Amino acid sequence: MRRVTIVGGSLAGLRTAQALRTEGFDGTIRIVSAEDHLPVDRPPLSKQVLAGTWAPERAALRGADEVAAEWILGQRAMSLDVAGHAVTLNDGTTVDADAVVIACGATPRRLPAAVAPPGLAGVHTLRTLGDCLALRADLLGEGRVVVIGAGFIGAEVASTARSLGREVTVVEALPIPLERVLGPVMGARCGQLQRDHGVDLRCGVGVAGLRAAGGRVTGVVLADDSVIDADVVVVGIGVVPDVGWLEGTGLTIADGVVCDSRCRAAPGIVAVGDVARWFHEGYGFDLRVEHWTNASEQAVAAAAALLHGDEAAPYTPNPYFWSDQFGTKIQFVGHRRSGDDVEIAEGDPDEGRFVATYRRDGRVTGALLWNRPARIPHWTSVIGS
Repeated sequence: MRRVTIVGGSLAGLRTAQALRTEGFDGTIRIVSAEDHLPVDRPPLSKQVLAGTWAPERAALRGADEVAAEWILGQRAMSLDVAGHAVTLNDGTTVDADAVVIACGATPRRLPAAVAPPGLAGVHTLRTLGDCLALRADLLGEGRVVVIGAGFIGAEVASTARSLGREVTVVEALPIPLERVLGPVMGARCGQLQRDHGVDLRCGVGVAGLRAAGGRVTGVVLADDSVIDADVVVVGIGVVPDVGWLEGTGLTIADGVVCDSRCRAAPGIVAVGDVARWFHEGYGFDLRVEHWTNASEQAVAAAAALLHGDEAAPYTPNPYFWSDQFGTKIQFVGHRRSGDDVEIAEGDPDEGRFVATYRRDGRVTGALLWNRPARIPHWTSVIGS
């Protein structure tokens, strides 16, 4: 193996290139990125950069210009020859390699065109630096902000908008925010955090349409026929793996690129980050994780699989993510499933500092830490016991 093509120039792609170099790979690495700049760190885009407390260049990922790779910027991968390890780009050129890393991430879900006509000014998603800067320009104005979706991105945007003095309404179709991730009890506590900081949180109601005048959004029509005035609308209803260009290649696609326990999708092809669905030997089922830490750690595992094959260790992490919102640090380690028992293991929720554990069959499967960052190493070690 002398040539590696990495499709995706964000965290997962960069970390894979760095891991290959750390492992001693001295061949050619080409990184294809749809964005026209070197990668930026995504977490600050909903917080510090969006708030204006960081200049955009401060969000640049370190090491991108030192990894000894050829960056092919502003180009999308359009197709993949799985057997030949060749990637065709949108300008018609083909990048040949001995191995391919699929690290193209995910794209934001959008409202149907019948609900939100494309091109309407004032309507935003948040994924790229360009998205962030466009949204920030709108947040510096006046009027009400409506965030559609009460997940972590939606809550972080709401938090930032409130810090800028904007009135914010968050609309969530589910009856409890983050119920699928944290369960009903802790999901409800996240919702209360928003309300405690002046957010008008409306749950259990969908969006029927957007109102507009002069090509700009003016309101959000809910499924119960109520209307919320809106000068800015942020759609934060999740992401979908960027796999359209891989249809018909022979790879198994099922809510991501399906891989074995070493992140291998086919001989000489691995997948990393938001786009990868791999078999977790510790859990005994496939998993796809959309968090920063997974993208970074999985890159190391995938690079080892390319270089060492079956001798590489299976990728069996305890997934971890965090969210900073309304002055609160929320962290989660492990993997929650429906039916897990939840109990307070440390602290007092009423005091705003606690740890809640999730258990199944008497074993700890996850831990939610609320303003208790120093306890992450302990609870990470407890998972599975």
